[in-house]
Amino acid sequence: MNKRMETAPDKTYKSPRRKLVKFFERSRDRWKAKSLEAKKVIKRLGNRVRFLECSKAAYQQQVKALEEQLAEWQAKHEQTARELEELKKKRRVIGTDS
Repeated sequence: MNKRMETAPDKTYKSPRRKLVKFFERSRDRWKAKSLEAKKVIKRLGNRVRFLECSKAAYQQQVKALEEQLAEWQAKHEQTARELEELKKKRRVIGTDS
């Protein structure tokens, strides 16, 4: 056994045992209720964190796909703008020959 436990004196209380038992039971029950509530909150918050992490990953994937699509559209737009400029130049050249 632990040496400290062997030397610890028994506590003596002045109140009657029936009152002490009731007090300690109430104290224990409150502690258990508080502990259970804290566990529920921790579990609920853990679930929320997992949900938010999954949702964040999904949004990041969606953002990446949209950024790729935007880059494609910008490239197409630039290509179309270059083709339009070429057509305008050809039209000017053709218009000045007549």
